[in-house]
Amino acid sequence: MAQKAIAAPRLLEVIEPLLGEDCHVIANTTWRNVAGHRGGPWHTDAGPHVPRPEGVPWPDAIPYPVFAIGVHIFLEDCPAEAGPTAVVPGSHRSGQAVPRERAEDETLAYEGRGPVLLTAKAGDAALFVSDAWHRGTPAQAGRRRFFLQAHYARRDIAQRLVPTAEVNQLSAEAVARAGSERERRLVGLHPVRFYDG
Repeated sequence: MAQKAIAAPRLLEVIEPLLGEDCHVIANTTWRNVAGHRGGPWHTDAGPHVPRPEGVPWPDAIPYPVFAIGVHIFLEDCPAEAGPTAVVPGSHRSGQAVPRERAEDETLAYEGRGPVLLTAKAGDAALFVSDAWHRGTPAQAGRRRFFLQAHYARRDIAQRLVPTAEVNQLSAEAVARAGSERERRLVGLHPVRFYDG
């Protein structure tokens, strides 16, 4: 069912013009937050893909490149009381990671635009660029969110459906030669992160 859901023509009609007709899913998980979930810190799922110093705006005459898109396909209604994902509009164009000192700030804004809640009905889908600042918000007692999450990316971004320690292009000899943590990362053996597994 998940494989059919991520191939829904209406989703691909939006995603493929942004990522290319050869885009693919790089991660696929299901989230069922417990009732009363406390939310989480502001973060990006990837990026910023085009990092820039603070105060250097993206030129409006150049379309902003999209590298990965997060999609939530809602399996249950997700009203504000259920702790939906909040996204800061325009933050994907900031060229900045979430300011660490503001990761827990519920009023985080970018260029004067504050968070928008991605509320939904069962069967809806919400899409956002992976380098947009976002977070799960706190749910009221007895409420939860339940959704299938897929991340679509350009073809040149590798799938990470299983950790790189399990699936890689390395020989056993090459793995053995990578003695330090930096050497392991350099040959592509990374610690498990958001998209892995």
